[in-house]
Amino acid sequence: MNVHDFAKGVEKLVDPMMVGKTHYLQTKLKKLPVCLQKKIIKSHTKKVQRMPFVVEPYCSFFFYRIPDPTKVEKFMPEGFRPARSAAFTDDREEYYGIVSMFRIHTNVFWGARAEYYLVAENEKTGLLSWVMMDYISDTISYDEKSGLKSPDIKNAVMTTTCEGDFLCDMETADKKKYIKADFNLKNAKIRPLNQRLWIEGNTSIAYGPRAGEEDGDLFSLTFFPEEMQEALDIPLKDVKEAKVASDTAGKFGAILDKVVSFPYAQHMLSDAPGVHTHYGSEKALREAVEKVRFN
Repeated sequence: MNVHDFAKGVEKLVDPMMVGKTHYLQTKLKKLPVCLQKKIIKSHTKKVQRMPFVVEPYCSFFFYRIPDPTKVEKFMPEGFRPARSAAFTDDREEYYGIVSMFRIHTNVFWGARAEYYLVAENEKTGLLSWVMMDYISDTISYDEKSGLKSPDIKNAVMTTTCEGDFLCDMETADKKKYIKADFNLKNAKIRPLNQRLWIEGNTSIAYGPRAGEEDGDLFSLTFFPEEMQEALDIPLKDVKEAKVASDTAGKFGAILDKVVSFPYAQHMLSDAPGVHTHYGSEKALREAVEKVRFN
């Protein structure tokens, strides 16, 4: 298995017709208590433990430097603590809150999504982790706290233009959560990424207590490490708009410090709800992904 074959294999697992069926099923299941929804979902994951997860080109990230990490400790799941990191190799390490913006297609949902993270360390495993504090989407989603969720927003904008601009405009109906981004890609430079943040972090993703369970509800992505090797470093002078708000993920006096964008699709397999694959190292991740068979 190599990167080329893995990308094709993941894409072939995505069935647009299955997405439509899942959306229909969600309209029925959302009427059930969350505890019953969780039982139904987890009974399904006994058969399908990973789902194809394709992040489309120009997935982008705002990195906000947090001057006082003590202000975010209360948002950490049990066993996690704020940790310093950097977006790119050789950059100074800081405490960060991160906002991601991306379009995705999977076998169960397809659409635009934005997520709010804090960078933390899992005290049990020592892995650098992405703690998801909140998220918004124009398609269905699932988490341990809410069960199967209907879309938070309508008419999401996430696109690029012929002039090299990345545009994102997502806002909930109550206007409490929104992301508005406008930056130009033309002067961006490809730079090597901090491998610990991007590889460890994407194999140790946890939900914060306001978005999931107290234990963090860990899950992992499975991918070739090359997917996180490099990305575009967007000059801050080319950022025309960067407005972010969430009722559960304030910026804590944070300062926009870095903007990162991936100019290619990323192909991964995501743990299904209730499944947690543990990779203790990049070597273990690579060995696992090389053994994947799609037949």
